Amino acid sequence: MNDAVFHPIEQLSGLLAQGKLSARALTRAYLDRIERYNDTLNAYVAVYSEDALRQAEAADTRRGMGLALGPLDGIPLAVKDLCGLAGRPLTAGSRTLAGQTAATTATAMEKLLGAGAVILGHAQMVEYAFGAWGVNPLLGTPRNPWDAAVHRVPGGSSSGSGVAVAAGLAAAAIGSDTGGSIRTPSMLNGITGLKLSAGRVSLAGCVDLCHTLDTLGPMARSAWDAALLAGVMAGADPKDPRTLHTPQPPIVARRAPGLPRPLSGKVITTIALGSLPHALAPAFAQAYAETAAHLRGLGATVHERPLPFDLRHMMDCVGQIISCEGYSLYDAVVRDASTPMGNAVRQRMLAAESASARDYLRLQIAHRHACDTWLDWMRDTDALLMPGLPITAAPLEGLDESSTALSIYTRPANFLGACALALPAGFADGLPLAVQLYGKPADESAVLEIGVALQDVTDWHLRHPAL
Repeated sequence: MNDAVFHPIEQLSGLLAQGKLSARALTRAYLDRIERYNDTLNAYVAVYSEDALRQAEAADTRRGMGLALGPLDGIPLAVKDLCGLAGRPLTAGSRTLAGQTAATTATAMEKLLGAGAVILGHAQMVEYAFGAWGVNPLLGTPRNPWDAAVHRVPGGSSSGSGVAVAAGLAAAAIGSDTGGSIRTPSMLNGITGLKLSAGRVSLAGCVDLCHTLDTLGPMARSAWDAALLAGVMAGADPKDPRTLHTPQPPIVARRAPGLPRPLSGKVITTIALGSLPHALAPAFAQAYAETAAHLRGLGATVHERPLPFDLRHMMDCVGQIISCEGYSLYDAVVRDASTPMGNAVRQRMLAAESASARDYLRLQIAHRHACDTWLDWMRDTDALLMPGLPITAAPLEGLDESSTALSIYTRPANFLGACALALPAGFADGLPLAVQLYGKPADESAVLEIGVALQDVTDWHLRHPAL
């Protein structure tokens, strides 16, 4: 059972279907690991053991009667502490919301529960989901499990979700991504994370930060797992009007079993490393080049092409949009110095205090223009291979939280309206490396299909830390 907690959902689901594993035993295994390791890792802010075991027993009963709800039935998940579960605490990682409980269950959570998922608990996060490093000075910063000697950052803002999956405290987790908050902790923790296009998954019942850019999505062991979870959560919801005006094609990750070149016909663009905002260190450049080589070997047409965008400018614009919308929601809390709030998050929101309506509207116009340009530029391309992060997980001690080092290759996806898949791609000094695939809006299936093919010929996603 110790090994089973690190299996992808695809494998766990097969074991459940074959009767070789029960959902209760699997849930108990994750709960035992949470009890053993969470005090050190701080991945969970709340654990719902009794409810989880009851949900698992119900899943076993359904399977025993031949009524399994699908491949997610009986699979234990963690959910970020901004996803409402009726009657449960909902604090978005902030002491300013202490005592608040969710009046309703978020639509996306209802869909997961309806598919039979077992909810283990709420995962730790950066206050109000505004921070890439994963630091939470008031509730504690989760510990990156890849270094037992040094407390390294987990990445944020879905910090606890990333740590929970990497450390075998959940089969997968749900995070949110406004400027990289799913992909950054996924990449720093060596797991797979999917940022869906805005409007693909309902945000009803979730704590808001930035309505323009907020998205929910999966953090999992594999691209196949991410596709399964995304497919369950996605779809139109009258409670979130954005979903009613967003294309909602099915999300699937098709395989071509037995074919030596399963990506034949796919066109993937790469970037000349010399045109990046700063040079990638050798290990990062090697991971990028090796991924491109794998794609060619799988039959894809891979060609280099200059970007018509300024990555650093887009990164800055995303930060400004988040600040403006976050400040508009939480200005009373932010401006009151007596409220229990971390200084770094407070300062990020206060950055919008002097922003004018004209400033904000210009950002929105630039965002819409970038989305149109991206759609046109991607017309004959299935995906853009992007670097992951330019650094590995940094030590928490001495960290400069004002640095945007983790955001240069993540935030542009949000500004462009792209979907994006973060994939493990190697290690440097024992710490995970990663790459990303950017895709067209609402074309998650394309990047997921590429991700599945890559992971069928590599094993980076199957490696896990030794705790």
